[in-house]
Amino acid sequence: TAFYRGADACLLVYDVTDPRSLDHLESWREEFLRNVGGGFGGEGPSDFPFVVLGNKIDKEQERRVPRARAEEFCVRAANSGRGGLGSMPGAGVGGAIPHYETSAKTAINVDACFAEAATLALIHEEQARRNQPDLFVPPQTVDLRRQEENYAKEDRCC
Repeated sequence: TAFYRGADACLLVYDVTDPRSLDHLESWREEFLRNVGGGFGGEGPSDFPFVVLGNKIDKEQERRVPRARAEEFCVRAANSGRGGLGSMPGAGVGGAIPHYETSAKTAINVDACFAEAATLALIHEEQARRNQPDLFVPPQTVDLRRQEENYAKEDRCC
């Protein structure tokens, strides 16, 4: 849909107090890749920048999703064959999708995760620009006298 097109990065958010939200991340990622377009078979680009956020860490006493489980998802998703991000610019150790634990309520790690997403988006854009072939390189200057000289040499009269 048009909602996804033009996105420069994707934040996948799960709730650390709800294990089902982490279970749904893969389907949300696949939906995003299908809708963003640009890949084979309707998939999005395999190196598209994703960042995973575990929200509500201010509710540590209610946590039901261990950090290690979320990080396993990040490694698995980054290295999966379908839209895998193993070559993603800025990927963490082992090619994992970057993972942050955040709190929207207390703003813990909110700035850091958005800065990471923006940095990855800029890197991705720069790599995409470099991979685009230059179809036309305009001349640096135009010599207007060149035409006058050629016209004068032909000995034409008005």
